[in-house]
Amino acid sequence: MGRNFQQMDNMPAPGTSILVVDDEPQVVWVLQFSLEAEGYQTFAANNGVEALSEISEHRPTMMVLDIMMPTMDGWSVLEAMTDLPREERPRVVVVSALASLRDRAKAAELGADAYVPKPFNVDELLEVLHGLERAS
Repeated sequence: MGRNFQQMDNMPAPGTSILVVDDEPQVVWVLQFSLEAEGYQTFAANNGVEALSEISEHRPTMMVLDIMMPTMDGWSVLEAMTDLPREERPRVVVVSALASLRDRAKAAELGADAYVPKPFNVDELLEVLHGLERAS
């Protein structure tokens, strides 16, 4: 019974959507499955160009963003998002194998809200997302 109460506390607000951006199909699948099980609406993109298109079309409230991707990497996505009006920018959690202090600092400078190194634990990522949602 306690677990159900806790799950209700962590349920996303209606209309909360998350864009998952990663070039690894398995990562996208796991994240979308886990996020939808938590009650989030999800969208997916395989690279930065697709991510910017999805942001424009669907206006997600949050984004899980990989850095190393073909066509357009995550750094370029973060840079491009600085041109968007603040209210149109999703909260961003960078999820990347690049985990040096320099990479984390660069992500923060470019507007990322959180940084989770790969390999990641889905439950920990969900906690980060719940925290960002509560802070919004």
